[in-house]
Amino acid sequence: MENDLFQHFEKGVLRQKGQKIDLALCPWSPHKDFTGVSLKTLLAEEQTEGLLACHLVRIEPHCAIGLHRHPASIELHEVVSGQGLCLIGQEEVPYGPGTMAVIARDAPHEVRAGAEGLRLFAKFIALPK
Repeated sequence: MENDLFQHFEKGVLRQKGQKIDLALCPWSPHKDFTGVSLKTLLAEEQTEGLLACHLVRIEPHCAIGLHRHPASIELHEVVSGQGLCLIGQEEVPYGPGTMAVIARDAPHEVRAGAEGLRLFAKFIALPK
């Protein structure tokens, strides 16, 4: 069922400012820095005056989004399927379906997938400096 939910969003519809965007037409792209990680941009910052970006994220089994920071935004993860771990600073947050995590601006974090891999939504909300 969890993968069904991910697939519904992967092939769903986004409505914004009177437009209907077919998400099935949005491509998956390998992450530029992390092997085994793919992103599907559902909503780019350019579409929201730099305020919000939303992505579907696939992390293959035993792969990771390595340690990094977002100095201009907070990040919200919503785990749809799989198992793993998110390290936020010194805190270890177990990731599984239904888990949500808010990552503060500029907080060092990384996401590690377990044997099943991970599927999640990642949302970035820009904050004033």
